[in-house]
Parts: sequence; structure tokens; C-alpha cells
Amino acid sequence: MEITCTRCHQTIQADNCYCPTCGLPQLVWSSEGGTSVGVAERLNEPVRDASSVDWKVALRAVLMLAIPAGVLSSEATPFGLFGMFWMAGAALLAVLVYMRRRRPGWITMGAGARIGLVTGLLGGWMAFAISGSALYVQRFVFHQADQIDGDWKTALLASQAMTQQWMAGMTTPEIAQAQTAKSLAIALSPEGHAAWAAVGFAGDAMFLLFFAVAGGALGARIMARAKRPEV
Repeated sequence: MEITCTRCHQTIQADNCYCPTCGLPQLVWSSEGGTSVGVAERLNEPVRDASSVDWKVALRAVLMLAIPAGVLSSEATPFGLFGMFWMAGAALLAVLVYMRRRRPGWITMGAGARIGLVTGLLGGWMAFAISGSALYVQRFVFHQADQIDGDWKTALLASQAMTQQWMAGMTTPEIAQAQTAKSLAIALSPEGHAAWAAVGFAGDAMFLLFFAVAGGALGARIMARAKRPEV
């Protein structure tokens, strides 16, 4: 005997508890009293809303994957250039690990994105902290301040030259030179250098967060498209 799913209208075998296409729990007919009962009663287990997240379970998967992804995404490692892939992959795997023992065997993309958001927040914070700590160690423990400041000054001078060329067509050369000189002085100060470094690390963390959300949504999409086990 076959029935039709009330959500996607696909054909389902009568003894299936979940739609193999969309994962919707199916109602079954009870011989006692001739009433319809839900899958949760038939299996004696709770059926959770696919748009909700059991954070007690989800955080275990997030902690297991976000921390190593944050370490690999930091500028202290040679793998930091691939941080977007580490973070997106960690969020995707966090969703898949979370779904291993969950019923229904899928979640919405919004729920997956929320898991990815938490993964990105934790992993991005980890990358920010490690990158900042590594810069501090290089500067004060290994005494590489001269090299760091020299590289920073070289980059600023190149940027100043480009800025002066851009502003030359908008104002007089004297005003453009005075404005860029003032900005250069601020950026070369210890406070300015520290602020620019912090802003750069924070920008990298936000970049990682975006890919983590996308990875979580993709993981939920993969689970939604996969065929559900028949019970």
C-alpha cells in the first residue's frame, strides 16, 4: 500500500515513518479507536522540528571542529590563506555530525546556517586571538619589531603614493600631500599600527564567519537532499 506525502506529494510506502524525499514525519493509522497517531508515538521517541536546533548536541560538534579550523585559519600558520575553506568545511561537517542521531534526519537551511554562524563566531575568535598572540610574540619575545615596523612602513608609503595620485585630480597637490602626510603619521604611530592590525584581524574573522554560515547552510542542504532511512 502506498500513500502520498502531505508536503511534497511524493509516493511513500505505507510502512515508512518519514518521507524519503523531504523527510516529513508521516501519520500512521492505529487500529485502536480508529485514530491517527504520529510517528513519535509509534516509535516512542520525540520528533523535533526541522527548523529548530538542539544546541546541547550541536555545540559538541561545533567545539570539536571550530577550534582546529580557527587555528588553521590564523595568520600564525602557513595554511591561513585557505581559511575560508577550513571554516566552511568545519561548519558543513558540524551540521553532518549533529544530524547523525537526529530525527527527522534533516534540518532546514536556516537551522544549518545558525550552526554555521556559531561555528564561524568561535572559529573566527580563535583565529583572531592566535593571530594577535603570534604578532605579540614576534614583536616582544623574538624582538622582530624593527622588521615588522619596516614592512609596515614600506606598505604605507606605497599606499600613500597611490592615494596622492588619486587625490591629485580632486584637490591641489599641497592639500593632498598634507592630508596623506597626516594619515601616514597616525598609521606609523604605535597606536595606529596596533589599531590597523586589530582591524585587519577582525576583518579576516568576519570573512571567515561569512563562509562558515554558507558551509552550515550547504550541510543542511546536503542532508535535505539525501534519501532518508526507511523505518
